[in-house]
Amino acid sequence: MKQYGAEFFGTFWLVLGGCGSAVLAAAFPGVGIGLLGVSLAFGLTVLTMAYAIGHISGCHLNPAVSIGLWAGGRFPAAKLLPYIVAQVLGAIVAGGVLYLIASGKSGFELAAGFASNGYGAHSPGGYSLTAALVTEVVMTMMFLLIILGATDARAPAGFAPLPIGLGLTLIHLISIPVTNTSVNPARSTGVALYVGDWATSQLWLFWVAPIAGALLGAAVYRCIGSKD
Repeated sequence: MKQYGAEFFGTFWLVLGGCGSAVLAAAFPGVGIGLLGVSLAFGLTVLTMAYAIGHISGCHLNPAVSIGLWAGGRFPAAKLLPYIVAQVLGAIVAGGVLYLIASGKSGFELAAGFASNGYGAHSPGGYSLTAALVTEVVMTMMFLLIILGATDARAPAGFAPLPIGLGLTLIHLISIPVTNTSVNPARSTGVALYVGDWATSQLWLFWVAPIAGALLGAAVYRCIGSKD
């Protein structure tokens, strides 16, 4: 149970820290943190939680990562469903806390997006479904490569949170304009459920694409990272 609790609170922190920075701080008048700040915030949530709970649960914080680690031979199938449930619940609770905070400002509207992921008219840069699909698959694939490589027994011990957190930062720097960056079905679900409407109708992509990318990443690392 401790592992599932760690995943719940870790994913809670990821959504509150990452999406919270986008909703509350990205465009704050005069001193907003912008896309660079939001990218860094997402990376910092993973980095800090990796050190805080990595020794408890492995700090997945992401259904796609859990599935990718299973496909890579690093995680037992029996724990997949409980991990995913804990991650999604943590994300939804974080979305609720963020809503309570954000709605305390006059003029707040969920229709503005609430850091939801989207494509077409709901892509920050107006990118198509195809562009969004390719972006999410490739970015998640690379994220899994980073995770599997950084946590390999042959990698320097104790440093894995740094490349993983910085890798997620880089992924956001690349892909926020395309989809608002998911690479994480729980993160997408945690805010989309509050927006409803277009956000939930497009949510399927941000489950399918990250999971497909994670499976690809696991397959690639099995090829390039094998010990023989």
